[in-house]
Amino acid sequence: MSQTQFEISEVLEQLSECAPAGYALGFHIAFTTPKFMFQSYPKAWLDYYSQNGLIMADPMVAWGFENTGACRWSDLDDPGGVMKKAAEFGMPYGVVYAIKADDSLSICGFARADREFSDSEIDDISNKINYLHKSTADQARLSPETVQELKNMSILFTHPGS
Repeated sequence: MSQTQFEISEVLEQLSECAPAGYALGFHIAFTTPKFMFQSYPKAWLDYYSQNGLIMADPMVAWGFENTGACRWSDLDDPGGVMKKAAEFGMPYGVVYAIKADDSLSICGFARADREFSDSEIDDISNKINYLHKSTADQARLSPETVQELKNMSILFTHPGS
C-alpha cells in the first residue's frame, strides 16, 4: 500500500466515525461523473437510489453544483422527496459539503441516524474533505499504481459488507 493510499484510507475511516449512517464522496466531478467515488451508505439505500435514478432529483447534488461549503440536509429544498426517502432508510440527518478548487468540483454527503451534525463536526468533515480533494486532485502526480489502488478502494468502499 502506498503512503498516499494509506493516508486516504485513514481519512476515510475517520469519516466513517464522523458519519455513522454513511457517506458518499464524489471527487473531481467532470460533467456528472466523479474521478473517485467512495460510498458507505447502506447497500439497500444505494440500490434504491440507483434503481430509481435519484441523482437527477437529489438536492445535495443540485446544491453542490451551485454552492461551496456546507449545508445541513434539513436546510435543503427537496421537492423530489429524496431526503425524506433517505430518512426511511435510516438517514434522517445529514450534511452536504462541496469544494471547488483548481477548477475541480467535489461534492460529498454525510448521514447520521440520531441527530443533526454539530458545527464542530461539520468543520472537522470539511477539513478532511479539503485534504482528500487536494490529495486526489492531480492524478498525473500520483503513480499509476496509486491511481489504480484508489480506484480499487472506490469499488471496495462502494458496497461495504457485500
